[in-house]
Amino acid sequence: MMMLRPSAERGYADHGWLKSFHSFSFAGYYDPRHMGWGNLRVINEDRVAPGRGFGEHGHRDMEIVSYVLSGNLAHRDSMGNVKGIPPGDVQRMSAGTGVVHSEFNHAPNETTHFLQIWILPDRDGVAPGYEQRTVPDAAKRGQLALVAAPVAEAATSETAVGLHADARLYAGLFDGAEQARVALAAGRLGYVHLVRGTLTVNGQTLQGGDALLLRDEPQVELAGGEGAEVLVFDLAP
Repeated sequence: MMMLRPSAERGYADHGWLKSFHSFSFAGYYDPRHMGWGNLRVINEDRVAPGRGFGEHGHRDMEIVSYVLSGNLAHRDSMGNVKGIPPGDVQRMSAGTGVVHSEFNHAPNETTHFLQIWILPDRDGVAPGYEQRTVPDAAKRGQLALVAAPVAEAATSETAVGLHADARLYAGLFDGAEQARVALAAGRLGYVHLVRGTLTVNGQTLQGGDALLLRDEPQVELAGGEGAEVLVFDLAP
């Protein structure tokens, strides 16, 4: 089974300084048909105006991944981390027993554009944690780079942050004849989010912002990209 989730059907919020598309129900956007997919709970595509951002706020028992597309996301948290997240970096924050953080765009003249992804942990009450990895474009060019995976698997990867969750996230850049595929084990769910460009996924053409949800499919096949940047999730049901 495959189901297309067109970009235009996502929830949308315009707060002036923040413009956000919601792939799943979040904050003031509620759609009982889109509460998550497997253990993937949130994908928000956020654009933060120069000099603005999210003040201090708390999370708990969630694996939160930030994937920056342009600009630079300034992060500060109650664990003592003060970081800048530029394009090409992937950040993971395990909220666990509780963490407070803030996220700002300190650039005076540039919008920060990023994806915030929430994945349900495989258990509650883990110690809060933080990790950040740089994933060069060369690692994603015409192929899928593993950028997040369960902790033990990520420990052997040069590009993946570790998740306290049964989920894997891949990122890739595709143009022309470049192709890739990833197998999905029996019972697993797939979710493909096209960040930008055009891409054919299992024979279905996606435009930037579109997603494809997969169940009982043996693999994800990517081809026919035009300026495509894509995220592919392998998820627990």
